[in-house]
Amino acid sequence: MKCAMWILWPSFLMGGVAEGVFFTLFDPADLHVFGNPVELSRTAVYTLGFFMFWLFAAASSSLTCFLQRNGDEPSR
Repeated sequence: MKCAMWILWPSFLMGGVAEGVFFTLFDPADLHVFGNPVELSRTAVYTLGFFMFWLFAAASSSLTCFLQRNGDEPSR
């Protein structure tokens, strides 16, 4: 449980920061995916963007926790 908080809380904070920076620079109405305009509401784009940034930050934090274990700890 402690390791999950080490992963999820910092990644949540960085997801919020990354979303704020990204959507300060780019308008959700002007986004295109594979050449097609995104046909979602601004709120939906903000929400999906936040969860994507949170996912990437959580993957980074998970990799850090995984790599910092030493060989004496049992695998879970």
